Amino acid sequence: MSSIIQIENLHYCPKANGQDAPEILRGIDLSIEKGSFVAIIGENGSGKTTLIKHLNGLLVPTKGKVFVNGLDTRLNENRARLQAIVGMVFQNPADQIVASTVAEDVAFGLENLNLPTGEIQKRVSFQLQAAGMLTEANRPPHLLSGGQIQRVALAGVLARNPQVILLDEPTSMIDTQARQSFLRTLLRLKQEGLTIIYVTHHLEETLEADQIIIMQAGRVAAAEIPAEIYKKSEKLYDYGLETPEIYQIAEGFQSLGWQVPAPNLRIKALLDHLPHYSMGCHKSDKQAVKQKYIQHEPIINISNLHYTYLSGSPLAKKALNGADLAISPASVHGIAGANGSGKSTLLQHFNGLLRPENGHVRVEKMTLEDPHTPLRKVVQKAGLVFQSPETQFFEVFVGHEIAYGPKQFGMPDVRERVRHTMHRVGLDFETFKDRRLETLSGGEKRKVALASMLVLDQDILTFDEPTAGLDPKARNELIALFKVLKENNKTIIIASHRLEEIAEISTNLSLMRLGKITHTGTCSNLITHPTALAEASLSPPLAVTVARALIEKNWPIDIENSYTVSRLLASIKDCLDE
Repeated sequence: MSSIIQIENLHYCPKANGQDAPEILRGIDLSIEKGSFVAIIGENGSGKTTLIKHLNGLLVPTKGKVFVNGLDTRLNENRARLQAIVGMVFQNPADQIVASTVAEDVAFGLENLNLPTGEIQKRVSFQLQAAGMLTEANRPPHLLSGGQIQRVALAGVLARNPQVILLDEPTSMIDTQARQSFLRTLLRLKQEGLTIIYVTHHLEETLEADQIIIMQAGRVAAAEIPAEIYKKSEKLYDYGLETPEIYQIAEGFQSLGWQVPAPNLRIKALLDHLPHYSMGCHKSDKQAVKQKYIQHEPIINISNLHYTYLSGSPLAKKALNGADLAISPASVHGIAGANGSGKSTLLQHFNGLLRPENGHVRVEKMTLEDPHTPLRKVVQKAGLVFQSPETQFFEVFVGHEIAYGPKQFGMPDVRERVRHTMHRVGLDFETFKDRRLETLSGGEKRKVALASMLVLDQDILTFDEPTAGLDPKARNELIALFKVLKENNKTIIIASHRLEEIAEISTNLSLMRLGKITHTGTCSNLITHPTALAEASLSPPLAVTVARALIEKNWPIDIENSYTVSRLLASIKDCLDE
C-alpha cells in the first residue's frame, strides 16, 4: 500500500493583527496510506483541526511540506486538483453551506466541475437518499437541525467522489442511530478505496480505525493501532483523554478476574464472553436505591406548545406539535431525541428567544406568550448556550465576549466576574482574555459560550449539546461543574444525543419525537426503557446493553441501578459480595 499523504516537518504559526500568534503545529512528520482510516484525537487546542486543514490547502505550512497524492499544497497551481482529490466536512458544517436549498448546496461543487445536468441530479438524489435527507431537498439549510446540516455537508462532499475525505467532529450533532449508520457508511467508503481522516473526541468511534494519531500541543504524541493506544490507559490520561467505554468496562471485568477478548475488543465479543451467574439464580435481597420522579411546583411549565418555521409559506416546517413539559426548580433535566425532533426549538422558548405560536410557556411567573412580558427580564432569569456557540458571539476578543452580558445588565466588578468564570470553565484568564475568538478551537469556543452564560449567574441554565466539541477531560470537568451548579440550586436543562452523558448528571429525562414530548420520568427508568428509547429513535448506553445481557445470564442485578459504567461495575461487585 502506498502513501497518499506525506507530511514533513510541518510547522504552522498564524498571523493575528499582523503579528505572529503562538505556533499551533510544531514539527509534524506523518505518512498516511492510501485507502486507510486514520483517526486523530487529542485535547482541545492540540492542533487537530489545523493539521487537517493543511491536507486540502486551506492552510499552507509556515515551515515544512505537505504532499497529497504527490501534489505540493504550497503551490497555487495545485489548488484546483487538491479540491478535486480532497473533500472536507468542517467542524461547524454550517460554514460550508452556500446555497439556498439543500439540493442546490449538494449540487454546488458538482456544478463547479462542469458536470452534465443529468449526472448532477443523479448524484444529488443518490447522496441525499443515502443521508436520509431526500425529503428535505427543497428546504433552506438554515432551517435544519445541527445534525441535519452535518448530513447535508457530508452529502455535498461525497457527491464529488473525492479520493480523500477529511472529517472534523462529523458526528457531534448526530443522534445515536444516525451516528451508527454514519460510521457504517465510512467503513463502506473505506472498502471502496477512499482514504478517511477522522477527527473526533468520541473515542468509541475510533475502534475501527487502521491507525490512531494522538495530538498534544501541536505535536504527534503517538501513532499506533487502536488496541495499542487503548491498552495504555494511564498514558491517555496524560494526554487529557480516556479509554472508550467498552475498554473501561473490560478493565473493570479484568479486575474481577473475567476473561476479556483483548486486544481487538468489540461489543459482540464482549457480550459473548460474559459469564453466567454461578451463585444461584435468586434475586438480590438488597434493596436497590432507585430514583423517584418527584414533581414540584414547576419553574418552567409548557403546555400544548406549537411552533412552525416559515409559517404560512410553502416552506412551512412544523417543529413543535403540542409539546407539554414541566421542569422542577433546582433539578437537572435531560431532553433527548433524534435530529429534527424539536429539542433546540423547545429550548429556545425557555429564554424567550422564540415566542409561542400557540400554547403556553411560563418561566417562573412570566408568561412568554404575552407580548408585554419584557424579554430582558426573561434573559436575566434564564440563559442558553447554543448548539453552535459561534452564533451567540458579539465581540472579537474572549475577555470582551464574556464581559458583554454583565456590562449590558450593569453588574459590578466585571473584570473579577470574568476572571472567576473563565477559571470555572477551564480557561486561564491571562492566556485567553486577549485571544481573538476566531483563533480558538471548537472546544475552546464552547467554553467561552458557557462562560458567557455562567457569568450572569442566572437561575435557569439551558444547554444545547453542551459537550459537542469537548475533549474527554473537558467533558468530565463540565459534568462536575453541572453537579456543583445543582448543589447551588440552579435549574439545569440539557439537550443531548448522548444518553451516557445525560445519565451522569440528570435526575429527570424527557424524550422527544416529531415535536412532542413522548415520555417524561426518572433518568434511570427511561434510559433503561427499550420501547421508549426506540420510539425516540435512540439507542441505550453501552452499560445498559451489557447489564441486560448479564440479566439474561441470570445475574441478579437491577438494570435501573446499572445504567452507567460505574453503576454497572458496582452492581456486579454487589452480586459477587453476597
